[in-house]
Amino acid sequence: MAEIHPTAHVSEGVELGKDVVIGPYSIVEKNVSIGDNTVIKAHVFIGEDTTIGKGNQIFQGAIVGSLTQDLKYQGGRTYLDIGDNNIIREYVTINRGTGDGERTIIGNQNTFLAYTHIAHDCILGNKIIMSNLSTIAGHSIVGDSVVISGYVGIHQFCKIGTMAMVGGMSKVTKDVPPYVKVQGNPSYVFGLNSVGLERNGVSKEDRRVLRRAYHYLYRSGYNVSQAVEEIKKELDMIEPLKVLLDFLETSERGIVKSK
Repeated sequence: MAEIHPTAHVSEGVELGKDVVIGPYSIVEKNVSIGDNTVIKAHVFIGEDTTIGKGNQIFQGAIVGSLTQDLKYQGGRTYLDIGDNNIIREYVTINRGTGDGERTIIGNQNTFLAYTHIAHDCILGNKIIMSNLSTIAGHSIVGDSVVISGYVGIHQFCKIGTMAMVGGMSKVTKDVPPYVKVQGNPSYVFGLNSVGLERNGVSKEDRRVLRRAYHYLYRSGYNVSQAVEEIKKELDMIEPLKVLLDFLETSERGIVKSK
């Protein structure tokens, strides 16, 4: 059922769904599973212990599921799990986990443009857009519907909250709360991602509540703990606000500040 180019090398025992296409000179190592209707273009490398879901497109020269670059790696089996309907463009690199049994996890409907890099043990959600030459370091977590512009560097162990937007050439070393826009080196928050919220179907009423929460967090002079208390006391506890508060209360690196 799969279409494999004669010059491609597919290891024995690889599981291929129906209508999978593997292009010229691509390599698929052992213990790999590739779901239905996934298309792998020319000169792609799929590393061992990688699971790829349905309907993915992996373009020329991508390296997906390669060994971690973490110097702490001491051997053992590590994994990469990729969901459905992702677009992985030219020369993207995605590493497996570091420790024995650990894994990098990527959700569904993401778009990773050329030369982007996702390091070991990262967890990425759904509908993320990651533009050219941006890099996510190890153990980072990126929420749903995040936009990462070009040439961005995200430090290891950082969290990027849902529907946040990171401007081009930014250096991110702190957690980025949901729904905000950040830019710069060092990065700073410069507003609520109102366009992103609207495009992702957040209602006008909920956006109004989030604007007030943003004011308490970044324009009131409160520290984070004080802002959280005011938000809980003054605002309707809509679901997007619960997401924001949970992020703030569980942040370990601290959040990006405003200017």
